[in-house]
Amino acid sequence: MTAYRILIIDDDRLMRNSLVDLIEAAGWTAKALARATEAHLWIDQFNPDVILSDVRMPDMTGLDLLKTLPVTQPVVLISAHGDIPMAVEAMSAGAYSFVEKPYDPKRLLLILSHAAEQNQMRARNMRLRERLHQVSGLDRVLLGQTNDMHRLREAITMVGESDASVLLHGETGTGKDLVARALHDISARCDGPYVKVSAAQISAEHLAHIAQNANGGTLFLDEICACPLGVQPMLLGLIETGEVLSPGQGGVQTVDLRIISSTNEDAEQAAREGRLRRDLLYRLDGFALHLPPLRNRLDDVALLMQRFLQEFSALYEIDPPDVADADLSALLAHDWPGNVRELRNVAERRVMMARHGTGSMQDAISGTGLDPAARPGLREAVAAFERQVIGRAIQTHQGRMDDAAESLGIGRRTLNEKIVKLGLDKDSLL
Repeated sequence: MTAYRILIIDDDRLMRNSLVDLIEAAGWTAKALARATEAHLWIDQFNPDVILSDVRMPDMTGLDLLKTLPVTQPVVLISAHGDIPMAVEAMSAGAYSFVEKPYDPKRLLLILSHAAEQNQMRARNMRLRERLHQVSGLDRVLLGQTNDMHRLREAITMVGESDASVLLHGETGTGKDLVARALHDISARCDGPYVKVSAAQISAEHLAHIAQNANGGTLFLDEICACPLGVQPMLLGLIETGEVLSPGQGGVQTVDLRIISSTNEDAEQAAREGRLRRDLLYRLDGFALHLPPLRNRLDDVALLMQRFLQEFSALYEIDPPDVADADLSALLAHDWPGNVRELRNVAERRVMMARHGTGSMQDAISGTGLDPAARPGLREAVAAFERQVIGRAIQTHQGRMDDAAESLGIGRRTLNEKIVKLGLDKDSLL
């Protein structure tokens, strides 16, 4: 039973105590005030699910209080002097309900529980929307204005707080991993672990260990159609009972987790071919989310490219290259078999070309815009980045090496060694 928090405001001490006894007998928490003028302070501190207030009180009436509260705060008004006009005025002012004294205890508790439940649902929905906007990396997948993307965002919002299994359908590169992570981050399990594994690599011996690592959180099984047949019965049992056999720990282990899975192929076809147990598919497919391929949302290509160009330009510390009409034509003419992941790689290549003052969007798509001899490897790229960062720190601190080293989070000796290793000329920087 949910323990609600009820703030009671009534200037009649006996009535106030009676209401507190009723609320606490229901297993809820009550805070009682004699004056409505104290309400705002205690609303912030007590954070009630419902405010139960008398109407006729000195200093501030219940109706006056109602008009000063946020419209989302449920208020139930109670009065021994109530009549139909007063009830109409209270409801028009935004009261959740109006109860006359003497009250029926069961009816009052029912009204309060409904109001509290509605308030908690509203708060959950607000938290969900806030988490949805804060999810790391989600905009890389869900940025876009096409109808498919609107529907996908709505579906994620709807499914997010559910504990049901979700099966993500989508081609390689459409962002199934990021959507799975988003579903975890906007769920009630967001503080628990998020464990991603390739279903093809799960063994019967390791399933229990994987499940225990995900206990209290989310287990994401990537490419579920490739799951070994010998593991599938154990996986089915894990979903149905929350139990998994752990030979190394002496028997059955119980876990509490949510399973999200993905596939880049037709799961029904895999079931027909006997590669995926149909009963397992039914349990995995509690909700099905379909991630659209990029070729079906070409209206979003320019928007995504601009976002990725800005991101990589900031990383490589250059101005974002312009997207000319010819560049846009090249983007729209490409089929994008690698989907958003391919688009992101193209954006990085285009920025790397811009750093060298060469190339076009078509070159970036085809991968021919950078001369192999000029393309930096990882070691060269890291060295170039260190030169830029260290040089900027020396300039910022006007050659004061102790200050520069501190700003970089390294010791003075380490800074000197890097200057020599990277061939930096300190004097030329100042």
